[in-house]
Amino acid sequence: MSRWPHKNTPEAIRARHAALRALPQWDSANDFVLDTPVDGLEALTGHMLLPVAIVGPLRLQLGAYHLSEAGQLIEHARDTEDVFVPLAHTEAGLSASMLRGMNAVRDSGHVRTYILNDRITRDSCFVFSTTQEALALARWVTQNTQLLRAWLHDPLNPLYEERVGGVPRLSRHAKLWEIDTHVLGTTCHVLYRYSTGDACGPNMITRNSYALNQELVGPRFFTDTGISPRHVFLEGNMGGDKKPSAQYFVAGGHGKTVLAEATLSDETLRRVLRTSATELAALEHVGLHGSHASDMQSVAFTPASAIAAIFAATGQDLGMVGTSSMAHGTLEVVDGGIHAAIRLPSLEVGTVGGGTGLPHARAYVSLLGCTRPDGAYRLAQIVAAAALCLEISASAAMASAGSANFAAAHTRASGRSS
Repeated sequence: MSRWPHKNTPEAIRARHAALRALPQWDSANDFVLDTPVDGLEALTGHMLLPVAIVGPLRLQLGAYHLSEAGQLIEHARDTEDVFVPLAHTEAGLSASMLRGMNAVRDSGHVRTYILNDRITRDSCFVFSTTQEALALARWVTQNTQLLRAWLHDPLNPLYEERVGGVPRLSRHAKLWEIDTHVLGTTCHVLYRYSTGDACGPNMITRNSYALNQELVGPRFFTDTGISPRHVFLEGNMGGDKKPSAQYFVAGGHGKTVLAEATLSDETLRRVLRTSATELAALEHVGLHGSHASDMQSVAFTPASAIAAIFAATGQDLGMVGTSSMAHGTLEVVDGGIHAAIRLPSLEVGTVGGGTGLPHARAYVSLLGCTRPDGAYRLAQIVAAAALCLEISASAAMASAGSANFAAAHTRASGRSS
């Protein structure tokens, strides 16, 4: 085959199937993976089945949030409820450990969650001949931020009606709130910071940032200054997309910044988690020094496992686990027990668009009660709470004498007899 058929027509799918079956390494016993029960991606050829565990109840006190007309995040209600969490994964012991953490939290009370920030950033980069020209653009952007926002949010902007491949050139759901600049040599990075409603939003902010660059910033800057960039790149790698970065670990700005906390009694630690506040504090001390010694970006036990499993079940972009699993966990010994918390500075989730519309993912998003308006805020808090429960349980297992509980859990869950 000189060219792989890439379309998703029935003919192209059959051609891909035939090409795979003709490969010498293909085993006909595996033909079942070529069934295609759902559509939704390029070069669709088969499917992959992941087991889904549902654990709970997770007792959770969470806030209801909305953005004000000025783009500020407002908490307008708070409620406590029980949630059952779907986990799509093949990691032995993950579900049992998270469930143990949920049981421990419920034994002492509940998890409390808060959202601090909601922004997603696209970093466009303009390359000039001199640093002076790059600085001129930075000053121009600062002076004209309101102009850029007004142009993008103007309901009469004709680009809202123009379509490329059936998709509007501008998204009405991506709201631009702030623009920062960062000059490096002859380049000026322009960081557009948006909110995107219940969508995670990378496609929305890509369309809107491209339109800003091509239709307004470039032409208007040239008219005002006579300066043209040598290159314009839609993303200059300061946007924080799909990779850990110090900027978004500290300040957020590529997703939701979420806090989760819980207080556990000494009795719960002893009876449910088989450990003590003293042992957990000793483990945290060692872990902090270990993270410093390895120059680790995050300070936490295993947040990526919880986040990836919920992402897979609910149709999130799995590439965003990289940014979303940046975490800072804390543990304090308090009177009668411990206080445990986790901060996820850039948790990228959505409840509309992308894989969230696939039937199985939609069912799990619905199970979590996240199909309602502002469901993305709810989902972000559930993810943070579940991650904290896994942190508590895994840390307790590691803190046991000689880490015996941790080793035993992995032995039992390995599924191997030798």
